[in-house]
Amino acid sequence: MKQIAEIFSQGEEIVCGQTVDSNAAWLSQQLVELGFTLKRHTAVGDNLQDLIALFTEIAERADCCICTGGLGPTIDDLTAEALSAASAQPLQFDAEAFAEIQHYYARRNRVMPEANRKQALLPQSAVRIDNAYGTAPGFALQFKRCWFVCLPGVPSEMKHMFTALVRRQLLQSFPLQPDCLVSLRSIGIGESAIQQSLDGIQLPAGVQLGFRAAPDEVQTKLLFPGDFPETDKQTCVAEVAERIGAYVFAIDGLHESQGDLLEVVAAAMSKSRYSLALMETASQGLLAAKCLGRDWLARVEINLDWGRNTGSLPVDPSAGDLQQIAGIWAEQLKAREQTDFALVQLYSGSAEDYLHKDKSIVLYNALATPSGVISTQLNAHGALKHKQNQAALLALDLLRRHLQNKCL
Repeated sequence: MKQIAEIFSQGEEIVCGQTVDSNAAWLSQQLVELGFTLKRHTAVGDNLQDLIALFTEIAERADCCICTGGLGPTIDDLTAEALSAASAQPLQFDAEAFAEIQHYYARRNRVMPEANRKQALLPQSAVRIDNAYGTAPGFALQFKRCWFVCLPGVPSEMKHMFTALVRRQLLQSFPLQPDCLVSLRSIGIGESAIQQSLDGIQLPAGVQLGFRAAPDEVQTKLLFPGDFPETDKQTCVAEVAERIGAYVFAIDGLHESQGDLLEVVAAAMSKSRYSLALMETASQGLLAAKCLGRDWLARVEINLDWGRNTGSLPVDPSAGDLQQIAGIWAEQLKAREQTDFALVQLYSGSAEDYLHKDKSIVLYNALATPSGVISTQLNAHGALKHKQNQAALLALDLLRRHLQNKCL
């Protein structure tokens, strides 16, 4: 049976949106990797009764709860007091914790304020968790069903304490079997289209399917139980990948991580010692910036004035002129620079179309290879920066498809 975990963040600044709760996101990843099932994230302000009520609720429904914040020296730091009241355990003075706080100030040639003495008051049965980077010690205790771990809200302190001390303690205390998350990373296709391509697929019992849309890609996620047979897992992933098709540029979770689109391309280019010459228009140098410092990028040309003077292109894209022009220029660029590949990116649409978020432009990408020219014609839409990013990624993806032998 899976162990259920929750994350509890304390602080008025989190509830009011003044501080982004990055701790909860980081801790979620750590707990899932360990094998917990995450059920809830909860944030509560600096109110003692609200904190007591939440501790009492969590104690009945979770096996483990990681709490962050509320361990400071001021009157609004209430975690120890609230958990003490909820669990009916009096606060006790921890002399070793107090000595560490004093040493913290002494090492910095500072006088410890009397208010810091409060940080050495821990619930009676608490196990202290030393903090090498701050004044607030953490602590852990069992309350009813739940093992509570309370850590400081300062991210650097919390992460060090979790990694150095808490992680090992959790592995020793709970029968954990991590699930296996496999992510199929794709570009050029949306979530709804992926969902449609997977309609009717019969996933094995216990396998969960999900999606995550990011600015540069869409991830199709398959979560396998920890004891799922490896051969069946690979068969399932292969079927999903086949249905999505050549849009998939990397699969993470089966073996080592392959990285994002640029890393996939960079690995293939470096492995074969290929070279690339590049001409950009719509991405306005963003693609070159993404590839900055790569030894396989031999030449970059950026045409910022493409179509700008007249407000539209001097050729008729409906006649196929741009596709042909892009191919010819790619061959010429490859021959002139004597590179293995040359990638040329053109686009059609007026200056207004390019700048307006509700209008689209048409991208024409051509890649000259040792065996000929391959090309794509795709739309880019959205605000200016989104169009630029789409143009850069879709051009790079044409190179990726050739390197992976997945060209349309």
